[in-house]
Amino acid sequence: MNPTETAIIKEEELDQLLLELAEQYGYDFSHYARASLRRRVNRLLIVDRFPSFAELLYHLRNNASYLKRFVEEITVNVTEMFRDPHAYRIIRTQVLPVLATHPFIRIWHAGCATGEEVYSMAIMLQEAGLLHKSLLYATDINPAVVEQARLGIFPMRHMKQYSENYIASGGTREFSDYYTAKYDWAKFDDRFKKRMITATHNLVSDRSFNEFQLILCRNVLIYFDKTLQDQALQLFDESLEKLGFLVLGTKENIRFSGIAHKYAPIAEKEKIWRKIA
Repeated sequence: MNPTETAIIKEEELDQLLLELAEQYGYDFSHYARASLRRRVNRLLIVDRFPSFAELLYHLRNNASYLKRFVEEITVNVTEMFRDPHAYRIIRTQVLPVLATHPFIRIWHAGCATGEEVYSMAIMLQEAGLLHKSLLYATDINPAVVEQARLGIFPMRHMKQYSENYIASGGTREFSDYYTAKYDWAKFDDRFKKRMITATHNLVSDRSFNEFQLILCRNVLIYFDKTLQDQALQLFDESLEKLGFLVLGTKENIRFSGIAHKYAPIAEKEKIWRKIA
């Protein structure tokens, strides 16, 4: 069969796939947005040239290395440095001065993908004179992207856009001072990496592991259904200290969640709230 003619996965097949992933490997995707999940599984069927759903299932059951690829492709890892620069400008001007009053700062980037936003935060902390007393936790369900975040090496072709984002966020220095260019890659300064803890963490099944002054989970919840969104927001609420800050993506909101009454907007358009209760 031509790969472009691969059959579209059926609803009952998707149910079976999700059940097997949860029971055999502990990956629970059952509350991910259904349409998005289906699109990504269908894409894998075509790209990896599986003639049938049964063949895909067989590979997942018997090939641990393919499970790794499957998780990498199913989880969404789209990110960039200083993404939505105005949100970073507000963090720089309204959130970091409050964090500066703490003797020690703990920040959690949940669903960090390859870590560009973690390094963005580290740069702002450095410029605010706060990096030395900060610890940034970078977590994601996908171990491959967590390893990329740990290394702090990103494609050189993105640096022009990242530099523009940095300036738009209020940065005033030479962005290139923060990395070393080598061939097609940019390696960010090790001083940032020394203030980071990278780890796999599953927002579906794992519990809170610390108390933070700032939690960022940007453009992750849009891939969850309402049940899982509420579950993740509850986890963030349990992990955030009183008067701490929560930052979501531009298309995400806490307005209709069970935690909404505990938070006051700092910048509603940029989706930044402060815990007041």
